[in-house]
Amino acid sequence: MPGSTPDPSQPSTRTPVWSAPGMPALVGLTFFGFVGYAALLPLVPLWVVRGGAGPAGAGLVNGVMLAATVGAQLAVPAALRRFGWGPVMGAGVVLLGLPSLAHLLSDSLPWVLLLAVVRGVGFAVLTVTGAAAAAYLVDPSRRGAAIGAYGLAVALPNLTFLPFGPVIAEHVGWPIVFAIGALPVLAVPVAARLARHIPDERARVPDPSAQDSADDTDDSTFYRSLVPPAALLLAVTLAGGAVITFAPQVVAEPSSATAALVGMGLAAAVARWLVGGLADRVGPGRFVWPMTVLAVLCLVGVALTLGIPEWSPVDGAGQIVAWVALATLLGAAYGALQNLTYVLTLTAAGQGRISGASAIWNAGFDSGTALGSVLVGVIAAGAGFGWAFLAAALACAATIPLAIRTRRA
Repeated sequence: MPGSTPDPSQPSTRTPVWSAPGMPALVGLTFFGFVGYAALLPLVPLWVVRGGAGPAGAGLVNGVMLAATVGAQLAVPAALRRFGWGPVMGAGVVLLGLPSLAHLLSDSLPWVLLLAVVRGVGFAVLTVTGAAAAAYLVDPSRRGAAIGAYGLAVALPNLTFLPFGPVIAEHVGWPIVFAIGALPVLAVPVAARLARHIPDERARVPDPSAQDSADDTDDSTFYRSLVPPAALLLAVTLAGGAVITFAPQVVAEPSSATAALVGMGLAAAVARWLVGGLADRVGPGRFVWPMTVLAVLCLVGVALTLGIPEWSPVDGAGQIVAWVALATLLGAAYGALQNLTYVLTLTAAGQGRISGASAIWNAGFDSGTALGSVLVGVIAAGAGFGWAFLAAALACAATIPLAIRTRRA
């Protein structure tokens, strides 16, 4: 704000965001937390299959965890108001990590589903507080770069454990996997350190439905301003969730699915980081519509290359190369739009509603991921993956007018 005094706790626009007070603690908290999440995401469904569950039961595990995550995310701002940042973040990493060791007690489906609910609540706390802290720790003019740095801390565990977790379980053993899944517990002192860098007045987070005295917009204007970034986020996470879920099924070679997921994850992390600094300098709106169009084109390419062979311009080895390339390009759009939609959401929220905005954004992200898995799976069961991915492309294409509008915002 013109004439305002800069916050001495925040770095200047010339200081790298990595050196912001509290940012190393945020990176540590995020790394340990997402190690526990990524290590178990592909493996717990296999664990219940060992216990006699069928495919439906295996699919239910992560669905239950995600449902618990979305439900709990909306309650995190209220918990922060009542208990403070340190206790809430500490409880979150304990709830996420400690149940991992309890899997060794039983591989029965009811027991694992109970653990999934507890882990989902912990993951909700981690995602909402981590994304909000990334915005709190820097000047508002550096939010894009800070969110990019936070995204890199999220990406490293996902790149390591999502593709290679099954290899660890098979060749090293399940107890080691569940021990890795418990690593978030080590972040309890890191959470306390991070909380010290968020002043008390910032810990008083208003409810997202409450009027913010620091903002001159009413609730209806606030929620209307969230519609474009929410719709864009829902569409791109629907696409990303579909590719992540069904990559092993659309190609026969497991190595090709792994290569596609690694390429997608790496491209998403790099794009999330690079676009953050650019958005800080020239605004996020300029990049939203090109990334949305890129996502649409990639999904159409996936459908034509793999899902509808009779229309495909390539076959054999060319299909595999095209699949990996398209997944990687989609990852760039996927990562960039995550950053851009979060910056737009924070801008709409104002300084006093950051944690509420983070809760809404994270709930939308996880809902879109789940929706992509369910809808694409249902369509694929009846019409094949080609038509399912074309439907995902149409969902993304429907948001292009909103993406163009953000350029003028």
